Amino acid sequence: MRAAALYDIHGNLPALDAVLQDVRQARVDQVVIGGDVVLGPMPRETLDCLLNLEIPVRYIEGNCDRDVLARIAGTGSTTLPEQVHENIRWVAQQLRLEDERVLASWPKTLSLEIRELGEVLFCHATPRNDTEIFTRLTREVQLRPVFQGVDASLVVCGHTHMQFDRMISSVRVVNAGSVGMPFGKPGADWLLLGPQVELRHTEYDLTKAAERIRGTKYPQAEEFATRNVLAPPSEEGMLAAFTKVELS
Repeated sequence: MRAAALYDIHGNLPALDAVLQDVRQARVDQVVIGGDVVLGPMPRETLDCLLNLEIPVRYIEGNCDRDVLARIAGTGSTTLPEQVHENIRWVAQQLRLEDERVLASWPKTLSLEIRELGEVLFCHATPRNDTEIFTRLTREVQLRPVFQGVDASLVVCGHTHMQFDRMISSVRVVNAGSVGMPFGKPGADWLLLGPQVELRHTEYDLTKAAERIRGTKYPQAEEFATRNVLAPPSEEGMLAAFTKVELS
């Protein structure tokens, strides 16, 4: 069995389309979507693409998906900074009732048996919640309580938009990176599972993608096109920023 893990798409349909071409070439049996699907410039189109995929797909919820649902419900609860709130409101307005039902059905975590790798636990940030931050630099001693009691041989996560592959005690933990908003090299990052663990990077036409994004009515379309597609933040800069808020 082969599976593809696609995390943090963030409504970047051009990036998703490019990754799905590579996923099809890899002949996977299962796609796992690791959350944070719709908060971005093409939310409805991105969700439709996934729901109409010919390959079996399973989903988990990300913190941004949860925040969009909270906005639709009128609770307004969010863990995201103030500058993102307008984007959440706009995305909530774009989604249909059936989209809301789809998002609300996604579980927090998912376990999948991949014969060559054993039991794989998929979570958005950590096994215990969807917002905790850790990176390849976070000290193992800090992370042991987070992964204590995890029975899976492999944990796949996302949330911080940077790929890594590391051990935490006896558990192998792999970050799939971000399809739609990677930090570091421009393009799209994802994960191929079975028989090995492969960190994948897909290149696509960034200029054309930026033009499509600028053509949307997303409140921060220009910033998304410039800072998340054409010239993403550096991995070094984001590692330094995340170090200040580890496990929070």
